[in-house]
Amino acid sequence: MAETAGRGAYGTRDDGRSGGGDTPGAPFRPSGARDHGAIGTAGPPGGAGDGGATGTGGTGGTGGTGGTGAFGTVGAGGGGATGAGGAIGTGSSGGAIRGVARGACPVPLSVLDLATVGAGRTAADALRTSVRLARLAESRGYHRHWLAEHHSMPGVASSSPAVILAHLAAHTRRIRLGSGGVMLPNHAPLVVAEQFGTLEALAPGRIDLGLGRAPGTDGATAAALRRGAPGDGAEDFPRQLAELVRFLDDDFPDGHPLARVRAVPGPVQGAGSRPPVWLLGSSGYSARLAGTLGLPFAFAHHFSAQNTLPALDLYRESFRPSAVLDSPYALIGVAALAADSGREARRQVRTGALSMLRLRTGRPGPIPTPEEAERYPYTAAEREFVAHWLANVVHGTPDEVRSGLEDLRKRTDADELMLTANVHGNEARLRSYELIADACGLPRDEASAVVYD
Repeated sequence: MAETAGRGAYGTRDDGRSGGGDTPGAPFRPSGARDHGAIGTAGPPGGAGDGGATGTGGTGGTGGTGGTGAFGTVGAGGGGATGAGGAIGTGSSGGAIRGVARGACPVPLSVLDLATVGAGRTAADALRTSVRLARLAESRGYHRHWLAEHHSMPGVASSSPAVILAHLAAHTRRIRLGSGGVMLPNHAPLVVAEQFGTLEALAPGRIDLGLGRAPGTDGATAAALRRGAPGDGAEDFPRQLAELVRFLDDDFPDGHPLARVRAVPGPVQGAGSRPPVWLLGSSGYSARLAGTLGLPFAFAHHFSAQNTLPALDLYRESFRPSAVLDSPYALIGVAALAADSGREARRQVRTGALSMLRLRTGRPGPIPTPEEAERYPYTAAEREFVAHWLANVVHGTPDEVRSGLEDLRKRTDADELMLTANVHGNEARLRSYELIADACGLPRDEASAVVYD
């Protein structure tokens, strides 16, 4: 779930236009901050656009799309001159979406992975850790493992989620794998449809397609990704989404300019299913859109905590049953780190806080070591930022983290918690997920047991 905020740490507009921040007392909020993207870390200064997308889900027959035009605005109902997509896609009332709670945890637990790169480490180290994490998550009862798309960020190696997901699919056998998310404005819809059609063919019934509207990077990098082509930015997201959905379902109407173009692998080759599509975001815009279209919604609580309750309320109030879901389903991203002692947990999470501080002030780099985070000469404003950031990171001993997750679940009524641990140490991340699984009573699958190398 990728954030692309500018320097403003908190409080941005729902519509993706520039604004000075709306949350009282939030530090680092100059004008020009943009709304966030889908689930993940904050991008460098100058990013644009709200996070969120919409799409399809399930494995059933073809769902309706309002109107005949594939490129109109995404809407809530029938057709018109603009061809607004209504109940988009296919589905079976959430069978491929709703997770299964395991152990003593009342809701499913999942993993959000950014393939983080710590100081002194390499991208190869980070990607090997992603494989180990996926195996661990599968062996310990986590429901899904998502990768977030980011670009030009030294502390993240997940610039190509589809490539990493293919690798993870080859090293796992049961856990759901997906994007949290793919930033659709960075890609041609046909390419996304074919990438995720390929993933579905490689790992049938295990792939999720989460989509975001923001670029997952700064403005200059976004321009390099899109090469300045007209009509391919976040503002054109509804048209891109409608086109992607048509490719996934292979149902462009007769006479459409793309009616003879096929996404392969896909329905034309007899594919029995396709990935459910999630809407990801951090604002009221994406929450309302998900509810209106009856889609699953993933909210980036871990970097937009002040917006969590209003966004989830709006999603549920706006929800309309669809071919995808008959009732709302919302997961939230949660920053969480468990360690054998509270002191060690605090030591680790400060590395992620300093990394975020640097990112928010235009100094991105690999995640610093615990020693560097301890020695850093924080100003008063920087200490305030770090304290504010850490207040929304559930950290401590395993029992403290379990209690914190349960409190958060009760406050938000989330249907699923997706945990992310963006700290320097790979072993600390892996150990955290193991400790949380133990504290929550998640079952151990010895057939999928992980051997730490």
